Amino acid sequence: MNPTSNAVRAGFTRGWIELRQLFTAAPDLIGQFLTPAIALVVLYLLRNREYPGGDLSVAELALPGLIGSIIVFNGLFAITNVLVLDREDGTLLRAKAVPGGMTGYVVGKIVSAAGSVVVQVAVVLAVGMAIIGGSSLDGAAAWLTFVWVLLLSLLAALPVGAILGAVLDGPRATFLLTMPLMGLVAISGIFYPITALPGWLQGVAQVFPIYWSGLGMRSALLPPDAVAIEIGESWRHIETAAVLGVWAVAGLLIAPVVLRRMARHESGSNMAARREKAMQRAF
Repeated sequence: MNPTSNAVRAGFTRGWIELRQLFTAAPDLIGQFLTPAIALVVLYLLRNREYPGGDLSVAELALPGLIGSIIVFNGLFAITNVLVLDREDGTLLRAKAVPGGMTGYVVGKIVSAAGSVVVQVAVVLAVGMAIIGGSSLDGAAAWLTFVWVLLLSLLAALPVGAILGAVLDGPRATFLLTMPLMGLVAISGIFYPITALPGWLQGVAQVFPIYWSGLGMRSALLPPDAVAIEIGESWRHIETAAVLGVWAVAGLLIAPVVLRRMARHESGSNMAARREKAMQRAF
């Protein structure tokens, strides 16, 4: 059998095992759902506060955006964080030593990261619709939009996460990455319509996938008249697919190159140097 096919199959098996472990360990479960749970509690408290000029509450408008941000933010960060940590503890070096190990490793991480995001989206959507309301998947068109936005958003986020995980040096750098990502969430119309922001900030937000993922989710989950609060009073499906598609294609082209370069430079001496550097920072 083809060695690459064996490696990919092993990667899917590895990803499924990691995903199962992720959702059967209490600390991992808390890490997965703590932030979404806090966000849902805040939205629940805002469920009776109506957005001016519409029939929906601030919470009802924000729930689809929250789902969009979970897809991009968690999809990107899951890959970044695990790559950095696995370089630190030698997991990546061990994968490199096995024939086809890097292929299986990357496939496994993509499967586990994508699976964890899909489960989070399903749980947040179900709980949000139950306690907040205002969102629904009414009809085949809404389901189709939900699925293609979910898939394109994951394709836009996961390769970028792999690139960042390959170039960032240590968990400290990963932690610092959360600050610009949270800034992007803040300006991307996730919790409040982007039209309330200055024009230049709207332009910045529209460069990145988080805004478009949130917009796509709002188009799938909210009533048609909710489009009145969006830029140009349009769901802009073509633009959503185009921007997310550009990010996905660019990431899929660049990520393999960066990952191969990282794997070539991975060695026991480099790992030891990183550990020594981490120990120096700790003391």
